[in-house]
Amino acid sequence: MSGEPEQKQADPSAHEQMLDSEKQVQRNPHGNFKDVEASRPDWQGQEKWKFTKTKDPDWTPGQGANDGGECLKHEHVDIDPYQDGRPATFNYKLLISAIIPRPVGFLSTRSKDGTSTNLAPYSYFQVINHDPPLFIVGYAGGMDKAKDSLRNLTESGECTINIISEHYIEAANATSVNAPYGVSEWALTGLTPAPCKDVKASRVKEAIFSIEGKLVETKEFESRATPGKKTSVLAIIEGVRFWAREDAINGDRNILDPSILRPMSRLGGITYGRLLEGIELPRPDWDEFKKEAEPAGLTKAKADGQ
Repeated sequence: MSGEPEQKQADPSAHEQMLDSEKQVQRNPHGNFKDVEASRPDWQGQEKWKFTKTKDPDWTPGQGANDGGECLKHEHVDIDPYQDGRPATFNYKLLISAIIPRPVGFLSTRSKDGTSTNLAPYSYFQVINHDPPLFIVGYAGGMDKAKDSLRNLTESGECTINIISEHYIEAANATSVNAPYGVSEWALTGLTPAPCKDVKASRVKEAIFSIEGKLVETKEFESRATPGKKTSVLAIIEGVRFWAREDAINGDRNILDPSILRPMSRLGGITYGRLLEGIELPRPDWDEFKKEAEPAGLTKAKADGQ
């Protein structure tokens, strides 16, 4: 595997905690998943990326939703995230099923001394700025119980972020397995480490787009339900170099082709989303937009128009 270090420092207690956490969350809503999967249609490999029209290409200012008001016929229920007796895992399962689709940050990290590597997917991930290029990754648990990825990131100050595509989704998902410490995700999945220029952590060669990253800072958060307990860490990472597959990037090196990238997104539970269609909606220009908005009486002051 290109000389990539495969050993991790043993941490049996952390491994047991991870096992317990997975059992508590119960992400898999099925019994025997393989039986459920066998009943489903085969993967449609012939499906090609395409653009479609929007649902209502004739939408006009002030029209509101495109379903004719159907969505307004339903009532809502309010949920207190800190309600007595409500487990924190309920909020987790609710939020990952509601804030979708989420991009997946597939992080490769390496310990400062080079003896330990980690490869793991994170769906608490997003790009937040372009100058400088900044990304955030959310880790469950506090710094005192940091898993390999966060420990490596904070000690070395480096990582690579890889975007997951259709052609290696199974291998990427497999890196989240609760394997014993000392087992390499690179070897376990068959993914290929590739060298970087500015960081020591390998990028995933199968990835169509990868980012070499340097840690800017971390911020630890405390539980509301259990004061004093550290429950999450936010890592801010600066992108210092990009890697794009040559057939997926345009001549100016500023746009990736979605029909080649074929990204996979995270939905709720154990569900991933496959992106096959796109629509295009230009951002409105006020001089053009007001030609319809003003005659319809829609250009009200904010205090009046709410």
